[in-house]
Amino acid sequence: MGLLTNRVERNEIKPGDHIYTYRAVFAYSHHGIFVGGSKVVHFRPERNLDSSIDTSSNLLDPTFPRSTCPTFPDCGFRQPNSGVVLSCLDCFLRNGSLYCFEYGVTPSVFLAKVRGGTCTTAASDPLETVIHRAMYLLQNGFGNYDIFENNCEDFALYCKTGLLILDNLGIGRSGQASSMIGAPLAALLSSPLKLLMPSPIGVATVTAGMYCVTRYATDIGIRTDVIKVAVEDLAMNLGWAGRHDEAAEENEASNRQVVAL
Repeated sequence: MGLLTNRVERNEIKPGDHIYTYRAVFAYSHHGIFVGGSKVVHFRPERNLDSSIDTSSNLLDPTFPRSTCPTFPDCGFRQPNSGVVLSCLDCFLRNGSLYCFEYGVTPSVFLAKVRGGTCTTAASDPLETVIHRAMYLLQNGFGNYDIFENNCEDFALYCKTGLLILDNLGIGRSGQASSMIGAPLAALLSSPLKLLMPSPIGVATVTAGMYCVTRYATDIGIRTDVIKVAVEDLAMNLGWAGRHDEAAEENEASNRQVVAL
């Protein structure tokens, strides 16, 4: 990996690494945790159980092909009502290139990587802990998918660090989401300065600077409103426990109706 790109070869990644790939001609990236054996645990919008249409926006829907994977029988495994999925590396990449997310980078390196969703100043936990979190969430879910507050990058960041934002309202841990918010915000805030700066270069410089500051300020390694949460306590901390119980009861009721028929 270098300063300009985090692209790696398959033989360079190891279990517990946070990996990602780009979709739609680099329009957005999809993230997951490599758990070894050519398997990746990742988070995506849940599919409507009664149809093939996603229940949430598919703007960032990085789902693998719908057909059965010819290589791994368990590719596509997920629990009911959960968006956490186990897939093989081939289906995760979907012919895209492989990139490895960086942890513990210096502020200068963080700011040098203009695009969000590639690195963080936060340190990674031991790889064994990362894999445990990913596999635990595969069995227990990661709540409802939200493009800005709870997306695939948020999932991978939590698996790597165990950090959650105390106030879960607003923007999540994702650097990609921060970039999506930061760029328009920087342009908006810098617009009054156009009256004072007749030079387009000056305005562009200020806008770029504000964008970088926004990205840096929202990085999970810099924020002070984060807390370490054990994966076993995650559902209770975010209020998922009740919803999971309701979903389980609905599934059980449906099964009873099927048996009765």
